[in-house]
Amino acid sequence: MSTDVESDQQTLEFEDGDSFEEFGGPDTVFGTADFDDERPLRPINWNLLTADEAFDEWHDLDAWVDWLRHTYGLPPTVIPPLWHRHDELIWELSALHTHWLNAYDPDGSPSAPLAWHRDFAEARNRLREWVSLCGTRLDRDRPTRQTAWPGEAPYEPAPEVEIVDRRADFTAFVAEDLAARRAIEDAVRFAA
Repeated sequence: MSTDVESDQQTLEFEDGDSFEEFGGPDTVFGTADFDDERPLRPINWNLLTADEAFDEWHDLDAWVDWLRHTYGLPPTVIPPLWHRHDELIWELSALHTHWLNAYDPDGSPSAPLAWHRDFAEARNRLREWVSLCGTRLDRDRPTRQTAWPGEAPYEPAPEVEIVDRRADFTAFVAEDLAARRAIEDAVRFAA
């Protein structure tokens, strides 16, 4: 945080010196769903989101995760570049994001941020464990390995892929997710 001496206005800055205003303000950095006073804060159930809801939530969560990793200097052993390709990381980060929104709500308890930081410390330990188990890293990724139970067909391990462009991968991933959700919505509409 820096303060403009002439106006006495504080400006939140990123590590590299960029500020919110350079990126279009808080709505652009964090997304619009985070600042929607019309919509009540609620947990995100990724299994039940429509394509339109998922679009907003993906982009808001991605912007917040990017802010989080920069603000707290988190290494890829806590938040890897392709976190969005691992369900266990999506659910944890999404819950942490909702908790953060609640903790920093202007009408919230003044002690809520302290509770969030305590829970964030616990969440970092879980994130480290899941990143280690799922096998994603800074420069390589593979799907989380699954164990077949007795009577199930064995899972074929997927190969690692090199991470070339994280942003392009996220965009492609979200497009695939939205297409799958729209196909389900169309099937439900057609069946009704």
